[in-house]
Amino acid sequence: MAKLDEQIQILDFPDLGDERGNLVVVEGGIAVPFDIRRIFYIYGSDAEVIRGCHANLRSEFVMINVSGTSRVKVDNGHETRIIELNRPRMGLYLKSNVWKEMYDFSPDSVLLVLSNEHYDPEEYVRDYQEYLKMVRK
Repeated sequence: MAKLDEQIQILDFPDLGDERGNLVVVEGGIAVPFDIRRIFYIYGSDAEVIRGCHANLRSEFVMINVSGTSRVKVDNGHETRIIELNRPRMGLYLKSNVWKEMYDFSPDSVLLVLSNEHYDPEEYVRDYQEYLKMVRK
């Protein structure tokens, strides 16, 4: 059984800005531990909305709140942790098979998500009880 600390990692991207403003560069295979194949972002969600609520069999993700804040609950079936994404230089790297729930979005939240896989609905586990059976085998 993998420990949650082995399945998630907080990334701190360098700020390459100067007197003109901030500049954060996020390169696949360098700052992100995979080649980026998909990018999506979540915005306009109320604080009460819960997004995600699934695990992925193959996909890995890096989540970056480029504006505002949000929280991510991560769970591997044995441990749970809540991470607050509150800086545009901070990324949350999630390996595959981690249950994720994103919530508590600030009004100005823009949650950018990078993935190593194209979208495939067949690799999503959307039932938490099914997920627990899968990871506790």
